[in-house]
Amino acid sequence: MERIVFYILALAIVLFSVLTVTSRNILRAAIYLLFVLMATAGLYFLLNYNFLAAVQLTVYSGGVVVLIVFAVLLTVKIDHKLPPVGNLKAIVSMVLVAMGVGTVVWAVAGFNFTPTAQPATGYDVKAIGTSLLSYGNYGYVLPFEVISVLLLAAMVGAIMIAKRYKND
Repeated sequence: MERIVFYILALAIVLFSVLTVTSRNILRAAIYLLFVLMATAGLYFLLNYNFLAAVQLTVYSGGVVVLIVFAVLLTVKIDHKLPPVGNLKAIVSMVLVAMGVGTVVWAVAGFNFTPTAQPATGYDVKAIGTSLLSYGNYGYVLPFEVISVLLLAAMVGAIMIAKRYKND
């Protein structure tokens, strides 16, 4: 049963990822991105990484996508369509995607996956919070601050993409 759920979530991620980058309507692209991020959280739940799945839902699905949707709704009309992509850009994009897929396949094929004898141990929320906000060994305060910069960059990027020029 878990394998069927995995394949459904993987198919949803691939399908909505393609729809995200090929949609000319920017609001629809943001909604497709929301579906991708929610399916990714579903994969985390399937792996029993409940805290990571909750972070995925709150930070990315709840934060980044809401910022993008608000930025789109505040800066451009909903029916605004992006210009079509030229042939040269499409060819360069396909070559870069093929190179990326080749790199991922090469890296995964070359890695020796060996199972560990010890089961994964879980942490309580207090230990995770302490690790997130400490700056000593195994502290994650810098990545925690980088996430806030990511949210700001997502909002600025969405505004710049959706900005309506005077001569349009």
